Amino acid sequence: MVAAAQVSVAGEGLPGIHSPIDGYLRHLTIERGLAGNTLAAYRRDLGRYETWLTAHGVLSFDDVGEAQISEFTRQLKAEIPDPQTGLVVPLASSSVARIVSSVRGLHRFLAEEGQTVNNAAREVKPPKLPSRLPKAISIEQMTLLLEATGGDEPNALRDRALLELLYATGCRISEAVSLNVDDVPHGSDFVRVLGKGSKQRLVPVGSFARAALDAYLVRVRPLYSARGRSTPALFLGLRGDRLSRQGAWLIIQAAGRRAGLEAHISPHTFRHSFATHLIAGGADVRVVQDLLGHASVTTTQIYTQVTADTLRDMYQTAHPRAR
Repeated sequence: MVAAAQVSVAGEGLPGIHSPIDGYLRHLTIERGLAGNTLAAYRRDLGRYETWLTAHGVLSFDDVGEAQISEFTRQLKAEIPDPQTGLVVPLASSSVARIVSSVRGLHRFLAEEGQTVNNAAREVKPPKLPSRLPKAISIEQMTLLLEATGGDEPNALRDRALLELLYATGCRISEAVSLNVDDVPHGSDFVRVLGKGSKQRLVPVGSFARAALDAYLVRVRPLYSARGRSTPALFLGLRGDRLSRQGAWLIIQAAGRRAGLEAHISPHTFRHSFATHLIAGGADVRVVQDLLGHASVTTTQIYTQVTADTLRDMYQTAHPRAR
């Protein structure tokens, strides 16, 4: 489906439809500086929209009205054939919401730039998604997870440094594997993290993570680096190349199995636990927002709800007249 969408946006659509989409994607790339993964999602979503418009004979975005966009949305919600396999599969509600959001952004841009008479998607709303609370593990479980990654073997030292860093900083796994050695200066209590939209932030590093990083940098990284080409990457694989997201995911999964945790452990478990434990410990939500690199405090406030739910559960369990 990715390939099909990329081909469509690359030029198979009608010129009156393709050129404005291409201009919007350039705007997202150059002026808004969106991350590569985010741009790829926009490209896929708008490629799907372009294909639909072309199939329905739409020659210009001036010919698009709310009715067409609503029909496109209705078809997204129905079971549709996968363009690669031909199998009929339903789109997840989150995927539908993302695609509709991409289409809304395109039409808003075209209206603001004067490329269309009006914003045809203004009244089209993406489907509401059920509220999903982030899944954090307890401090005791996190301790078990980190202590399960011990030993003096090179892999163990590297893995411990990675896991300690994830929990100490709350950074995304993509941010962690993108770190370079210069981003964690020796003797510094901060890590320089490059987040979404190429926005840089400084995140403090505690003593446990700093000690694990120092051990890895002194005893392991030179060994791995000598096996491959010169790279500034902080975390390296066995062959001396930058550790991949998939490699980091496997490290996390293995640590969860060793710790004997029943909960599903993913890279985001560390990020969710980082935020939840900070707020439960009294940290201000806006401080946590800065540490996580959230553009809006609204995104961070979901962790206050997690903490409130935990308090309510504890109250109902412990208070004699709670029920």
